[in-house]
Amino acid sequence: MGAYFCFGVALWAQTSDSQTADGNKSWTATTASQSDYGNPTRTTESYTHSGNRTVDKQSVQRRASDGHFEPFQEIEKESVQVNAATVRTVTRTFGWANGAKALIQVTEEERQDLPDGDSKVVRATSNPDPNGNLQLVKREIEETKKIGKDSEETKTTVMRPSINGGMAPAMQVQERRNRGANDTVESQKTTLLPDDSGNWKVSEIRQTTSRQDGKNRSSEERVSRSDSEGKLGEVSRTVSHESESASGEKRNTLENYSVDAPGSSPDGSLHLIERATTTQRTSSTGQQITEQQVERSNPGDPGAGLRVTTLTTDTVRPGPSGAQSTRTVQVRDVNGDFGVVFVDTKKSDNVDAIQVQIAPSQKPK
Repeated sequence: MGAYFCFGVALWAQTSDSQTADGNKSWTATTASQSDYGNPTRTTESYTHSGNRTVDKQSVQRRASDGHFEPFQEIEKESVQVNAATVRTVTRTFGWANGAKALIQVTEEERQDLPDGDSKVVRATSNPDPNGNLQLVKREIEETKKIGKDSEETKTTVMRPSINGGMAPAMQVQERRNRGANDTVESQKTTLLPDDSGNWKVSEIRQTTSRQDGKNRSSEERVSRSDSEGKLGEVSRTVSHESESASGEKRNTLENYSVDAPGSSPDGSLHLIERATTTQRTSSTGQQITEQQVERSNPGDPGAGLRVTTLTTDTVRPGPSGAQSTRTVQVRDVNGDFGVVFVDTKKSDNVDAIQVQIAPSQKPK
């Protein structure tokens, strides 16, 4: 059970040269990516906030066989603040077929803040049928309730089309979060699926604990899943440690343990299969440098322990008229040498809104 780690450099709008006195603001950013695993791409992002309306757009182009860039995907996200307690968001995803822009998916969401800190989110996802008519394919209802001063529960029900017509519950997720002493937060997320008789059965339980001690933070997540006999057993564990030195350098270490160790037969025990170590520092000129080293076990020699397989470097350079970031990814080849496989450059006209994500985000295979 492995994981890919995507180390993010994000350029978000908080302030901008185009910001006006009434709070309206906008920014744009462009990204050029080159990878050994696919065609080069260009991504243009834009953000506009005006009154009670916010629009995010992302357009992706990829290089065609004749060398020119052609449209590939476009995502438009429009949010409207209906009132002090309600926000409606519509996300439209488009693709291109035979040179024509085509709608692929629409997601409509309404989020309400209720009294006493409760909230409710209703989300509907629709896809077009062969005739271009939108058909509902998923509905989610997420309800969060405060159950104590430092506790809350969230229940999410996912509904999908039924063979008998209409929508039927297909999954439930129940999560409870508690805040304790010394900035300790504990949560348990339980996923339930219906059995052949329509009764809810526990499929997975995720238990997470995080602690904060000054500028140091640690967290642990344990995942248990039910087997073919319905018996729960721990299948993975993730441990994370974040710290910051007196000089301002940040460091994050994330370790993944799994019962599925590459190259080894399952023995019912957890084994360390991956470690990601990330450091971030800022130079005297304001340049931010983030480096990540990923170690994984070798399926061909599982007893040899972890070895470095991927090196990622992110650099953000602020300037008087914008910011530019560069990401370089190196991967170890079969000979043990590291070669560049991915280069990503991004420019934005938003100078002050630069956020670098120190903690790697886990993306299961």
